[in-house]
Amino acid sequence: MAEHNELGKIGEEVAVEFLEKNGYEILETNWVFQKAEIDIIAQKGDILAVIEVKTRSSLEYGLPQDFVKPKKIQLLVKAINEYVIANDLNVEVRFDIIAIHATGTTFDIEHLQAAFYYFNN
Repeated sequence: MAEHNELGKIGEEVAVEFLEKNGYEILETNWVFQKAEIDIIAQKGDILAVIEVKTRSSLEYGLPQDFVKPKKIQLLVKAINEYVIANDLNVEVRFDIIAIHATGTTFDIEHLQAAFYYFNN
């Protein structure tokens, strides 16, 4: 596995641990619908959190959250709509980003709640 893929996998594991410690129930990891993959689907109360995890070993080219592009947001929205319908959920959906900066074995974690909104015009 390429080094960046391994870092991403470790970042997702760190994010799951972080969320669980903060009272979230992890419903799915790496959930796929068509061309979209949702890193983590978690629930806390009546909030369904759709979480994109971005892990970087360097901030030289920007913050991890800067790498969530409009096309990715569009795919996440499409996928979570399917998930909510398929599971007949009555929840508020929130889109979060967990940005992780890895320095050796240390991880700086920033949980950006409601990091973006999607309006279907």
